[in-house]
Amino acid sequence: MAKIERTKNASRNIFFGVILKIYQIFVPFLMRTAMIYLMGVQYLGLNSLFTSILQVLNLAELGVGSAMVYSMYKPIAEDDETTICALMKLYRTYYRVIGLVIAVVGCVLTPFIPYLIKSDVPAGINIYILYLLNLGATVLSYWLFAYKNSILQAHQRTDVVSKVTLVTSTVQYGLQIAILWLFHNYYLYVIVALATQALTNIVTAICANKLYPQFKPKGNVDKVQVKRINQRIRDLFTSKIGSIIYDSADTIVISAFLGLTVLAVYQNYFYILNSITGLITVVFSACTAGIGNSIVVESKEKNYQDLKKFTFIITWIAGFCSVCLLCIYQPFMELWVGKDLMLSLSAVVCFVVYFFVRQFNALFNLYKDASGMWHEDRLRPLTAALTNLALNLILVQFIGIYGILLSTVLAIICVGMPWLLHNLFTVIFERKHMWPYLRRFAKYCFVVLISCTVTYLICSRISIGLVPTILIRGVICMIVPNAIYFLVFRKTEEYNQALHLADNMTKGKMNRVLVKLGMN
Repeated sequence: MAKIERTKNASRNIFFGVILKIYQIFVPFLMRTAMIYLMGVQYLGLNSLFTSILQVLNLAELGVGSAMVYSMYKPIAEDDETTICALMKLYRTYYRVIGLVIAVVGCVLTPFIPYLIKSDVPAGINIYILYLLNLGATVLSYWLFAYKNSILQAHQRTDVVSKVTLVTSTVQYGLQIAILWLFHNYYLYVIVALATQALTNIVTAICANKLYPQFKPKGNVDKVQVKRINQRIRDLFTSKIGSIIYDSADTIVISAFLGLTVLAVYQNYFYILNSITGLITVVFSACTAGIGNSIVVESKEKNYQDLKKFTFIITWIAGFCSVCLLCIYQPFMELWVGKDLMLSLSAVVCFVVYFFVRQFNALFNLYKDASGMWHEDRLRPLTAALTNLALNLILVQFIGIYGILLSTVLAIICVGMPWLLHNLFTVIFERKHMWPYLRRFAKYCFVVLISCTVTYLICSRISIGLVPTILIRGVICMIVPNAIYFLVFRKTEEYNQALHLADNMTKGKMNRVLVKLGMN
């Protein structure tokens, strides 16, 4: 079996992925700001609501993408061109059907859209037209060469997608900001997004053809393999439902019970959190194919050691980001949108806990998806998501927005993560006991808690104007938590493994920098 160049590809994917994410954080941030001040905060609520509704419609995808990319790992490792081409043809067929299903179901649901909005619909807006435009963008994303992405993902060339998206997004945001500034027309704003989605798919397909011209959608997958793929898709169905409920239920429940204005305030906070999560997700996405390849060609012990290494890395990254959110969230939000569109500190704490827990849940799901462990894990996502939805519907009526945040955290900590970890250890690593790993994980969480507490106590004394406060707290957040992590972890095996990985990915530059700083 051939090993793909995992470290090299992951490094390239992370580099371009981070550039894209930074771009996708900064420019949409400007777009949200323009929307608030040029159109009104309710339009942000509409954006979030339509996005969540269309995520529910994406249930039709059923995890086809994950199942097909996973099916390509082995033939790529074996250089089996015939099988790869046949899989592409099958993937194309599935996505054409999916697009049709979403179009039909989406149209059927159109009359019910007003019932998902409690109040605050902007005057003169036809929500049916806006909904159908957003639906059109979703359908096009499946019909226009979506299957081409599978080749790039399976070969760890998501950097190509990042470059294409960077260019097309520049066109989109440039046109949209001009429309908001000159015409104040939300319909044109949405139409531009639809056209850009089509452009992105077409350009990505052209790039995939140039990089891998030998792979064309032709031939037929044998019936046995089709049966296996369909089984994986069925197993992914509950996982897909779970993911959709987690991502969309909060937004829809807030809109239905609390209104578009409250939803917009919530989404402003969530946008910042999700932007940081997006940067970390670049690391996950870049490593997925590499971990999938490693699971195929490496020993179970090697993969378990990799899990411990990645757990340590995510602890450091997520812990540092959690400290920054806790200390800088409120002054930044006050500077951005003003006190009238802010939540309380207790809500910020809930957001930070959710952020931290979410990163580890993403790491464990990364291993599940890379290994194709969908059958054994098929019931967990749905159970956790339904728990979240039930708690949402109950708690929102008693404690409002805090009930939404609390229900999500409880569902992940009490149901989702323990169950998923058990499945990973018994199926992928074939280990009966996970207590050594859990003790290590608990130690990591305790250190992060200490770093958050110490840093916040220091930062809370800094309040000398919004901009100076943000800058000074930012410097403190850069120094204090990282110093604590270094003092606690510098002699551990995982620390040295993480340094070795970083050194490989930066071709020795990381080690030279650390030597100069006296940290290695």
